[in-house]
Amino acid sequence: MNTLLPTDVKKNHQWHVVDADGQVLGRLATRVATLLRGKHKPLYTTFLDVGDGVIVINAEKIRVTGRKAQREKVYRHSGYPGGLRTDSLGTLLKEKPERVISDAVRGMLPQTRLGERMIRRLRVYKGAEHAHAAQKPTKAEVTR
Repeated sequence: MNTLLPTDVKKNHQWHVVDADGQVLGRLATRVATLLRGKHKPLYTTFLDVGDGVIVINAEKIRVTGRKAQREKVYRHSGYPGGLRTDSLGTLLKEKPERVISDAVRGMLPQTRLGERMIRRLRVYKGAEHAHAAQKPTKAEVTR
């Protein structure tokens, strides 16, 4: 019995639209990361990029459970000495919800060049409108 390896996978990327309205951040991020990696496909291979593109809409309506909005800190560094900046998760959810979702998904992808290629197919929008009608995206269901 031979093992089938997908060879020309760059042409097979589908696009999915995920509505983040009322979704919990971590559950949404795991579903999006699964779609980006391609684990929902029967031809999934760990070392190939067989995943799909994902468009997340309504990022401003995402929620976190418990007191994470006040307790969790988000760190970023400018690269200069003394350049560490911190924000609370709640503040970042109000100001830049797109960054919160993309950072959560990025942390669930491989920390390699393959993961960088996968994260390029993630588009996150604050509102309900997106500019990717030409890709003919299908609606992906995220269970609560």
